[in-house]
Amino acid sequence: MADQLSPDEKFQLITRNLQEVLGEEKLKQVLQERELKVYWGTATTGKPHIAYFVPMSKIADFLKAGCEVTILFADLHAFLDNMKAPWELLELRVKYYEQVIKAMLESIGVPLDKLKFVKGTDYQLSREYTLDVYRLSSMVTEHDAKKAGAEVVKQVEHPMLSGLLYPGLQALDEEYLKVDAQFGGVDQRKIFTLAEKYLPSLGYAKRSHLMNPMVPGLTGAKMSSSEEESKIDLLDSAGEVKKKLKKAFCEPGNIQNNGVLSFVKSVVFPLCGEFCIKRDAKLGGDKIYTAFEEVEKDFAEESVHPGDLKASVEVALNKLLEPIRKKFESPELRKLCNSAYPGPSKTRKGAKAAGGGEDDELAPSRVDIRVGRIISVGKHPDADSLYLEKIDMRGIESQAMLLCASVEGEPRRVEPLDPPEGSSPGDRVFVEGYETGKPDERLNPKKKVWEKVQADLKISAECVAQWKDQQLMTKLGRVTCKTLRGGNVS
Repeated sequence: MADQLSPDEKFQLITRNLQEVLGEEKLKQVLQERELKVYWGTATTGKPHIAYFVPMSKIADFLKAGCEVTILFADLHAFLDNMKAPWELLELRVKYYEQVIKAMLESIGVPLDKLKFVKGTDYQLSREYTLDVYRLSSMVTEHDAKKAGAEVVKQVEHPMLSGLLYPGLQALDEEYLKVDAQFGGVDQRKIFTLAEKYLPSLGYAKRSHLMNPMVPGLTGAKMSSSEEESKIDLLDSAGEVKKKLKKAFCEPGNIQNNGVLSFVKSVVFPLCGEFCIKRDAKLGGDKIYTAFEEVEKDFAEESVHPGDLKASVEVALNKLLEPIRKKFESPELRKLCNSAYPGPSKTRKGAKAAGGGEDDELAPSRVDIRVGRIISVGKHPDADSLYLEKIDMRGIESQAMLLCASVEGEPRRVEPLDPPEGSSPGDRVFVEGYETGKPDERLNPKKKVWEKVQADLKISAECVAQWKDQQLMTKLGRVTCKTLRGGNVS
């Protein structure tokens, strides 16, 4: 197909559905002379999820346009990013990523023989690369390094030096992989601009950058490997897919931050060219759409019900996932998956070292705590107090209550807990060291799980919410209160 396309047609195929392109003229110039060399890198941290189909569909476009495509398994980056991947698991996770990414590409019909797969540590530990890291670190300011990684590297109060190195290494990868362009999500834009600024200072060419839009997760925020409720895992069963989609934020008529609708736009249409809404015959029967804009318009006008949209996405998604599930039925790949991502029972000793160490009955991750936005407060009709009339949880089904810090006395002082700046309704709150635990669907009142967890919740001397000296956090940082040091949380 690529042989029959003009340079302009190749450019259109390479850039379609992207949110932004930096260096368009350079791309066009290369395409006039030869095929484009492009790379996509992924840090081998948490398990890949369905949002990875977005870059996979673009890789399919690149290959159709005749591009030479390299996929980088960035194992060293995974370790540098606040040790998201422990050193002893790096090799196993690279192997898992390679198997699951190849299975994804096969499920959408991408020929693997046209792709080049590279592991970061195959060249990032070389003498030449290491010297370039030192050279670059003598030029990049701490401010620029921190700014570049702000949306990619895990942000914590006391960041490791390794997180500041991360953006520079990603910039150097462009030179060492000998590519014309790097492809990634728009959340990496600041790393891309850092590369454009500093690579020429090392005597290397400035590359072009291709950026995908970010796909909202099932809770409405960014889909993340560390946010269990925001994503559908590639190996989730059909039953788990149904359950997660049922809980997904998909408000009637709301087309903003709608992860279900975004999946149709970013994955289904680029791969299939059409989308079928499954409906009861009484409601007009199935309807086939050939353009996403038509689906979006009908959903905004509430001609398409959220339940029908979810059921139809479920069908399309399971069609993509089934070949991947089948491949991972083999004993070898099951063993690889379990070794690369050991379950809680195998990491319990690590949890104790981190300050946890309770049995499953007391694991704080069993309680589903979320960020909420107070919409209205009313005066209680039968008491001299206020009560919450409405809380926005971004479509999350929850037995909602407001967590507050309190200090006994006359009068009793109470303050609501404050999530980190930039938080959104529905963001998950977790205890440090228990990030990956799954909350109970319903808390059994006879087990008194909440009561047991709540007994060890308190406010530190620094006004940070804690459970047994471990901080309450969201993906953006710590949960705090304003003034009630040493208070209780209830």
